[in-house]
Amino acid sequence: MSTVDKRPFAGLVRACHPEPTAAVTAGSALLAVASGRDAAGVVAVAAAVLATQLCTGWHNDWLDAGRDAAVGRTDKPIPAGLVGRRTVGAAALLAGLAAVPLSLLSGLAAGLVLLGALASALAYNWPLKFTPWSPLPYAVSFGALGAFIVLGAGGTPAWWLVAAGACLGVGAHFANVIPDLADDARTGVRGLPHRVGATRSAVAAAVGLGATSALLVLGPPGPPSPLTLAGLVTAAFLLLIGGYAQLRRPASRILFRVVLVVAVLDVALLLAAVGGSA
Repeated sequence: MSTVDKRPFAGLVRACHPEPTAAVTAGSALLAVASGRDAAGVVAVAAAVLATQLCTGWHNDWLDAGRDAAVGRTDKPIPAGLVGRRTVGAAALLAGLAAVPLSLLSGLAAGLVLLGALASALAYNWPLKFTPWSPLPYAVSFGALGAFIVLGAGGTPAWWLVAAGACLGVGAHFANVIPDLADDARTGVRGLPHRVGATRSAVAAAVGLGATSALLVLGPPGPPSPLTLAGLVTAAFLLLIGGYAQLRRPASRILFRVVLVVAVLDVALLLAAVGGSA
């Protein structure tokens, strides 16, 4: 009796960049709850954000398949033979098409903002990844994410919310690229992290995440609570430790995983800020 080959499914999961996809989707759903969306609204937000994340991740691996194979990236599912490049490309297209109606479920203005964030993310995959402007799409897309959720709830996005999202995106970009600097250089990728080097990129990542935490604690009106100030101190400590560890082991993804942990902490700070201003 024949068995179903599960490798393509596993390959698609790996190709979507599951860690950041899950983190961004979950964080968006929590923010939707804090912003006052009902259950259907929260599901709509999560589905729309998930579609954009899947499209971006699959599009990235589809574009990078040749470069990944050239440098022996067997950790990547397409060069490893887990899934075909055409399958990943088709999945990216389907996710992008699904993102349109799912985004518009939150209203025209909110939907257009999220679709703009998706377009920005795809522009990073090509061609901005290869230019000194590589952090810009991260700033635009992450800054737009909070605006999408607040607009969908009928509110007006606060300046500190958009700024915090932009700083989070820039910090994540630098942290994510550091382990791949050598491989990227061999295949012609020359984004801003590649131009400034691993040490300055680690500093930029830590500063970006630290600024995110500071904006979420100090940006909302009124004095910050002792709990949120403790969160800010914790984020700073984690980033210092993560940045130091990344410099000791440049080929690892230690700092990127610290970024994900701090991002979760930032979501908690954001929920506290939104709840306090509601």
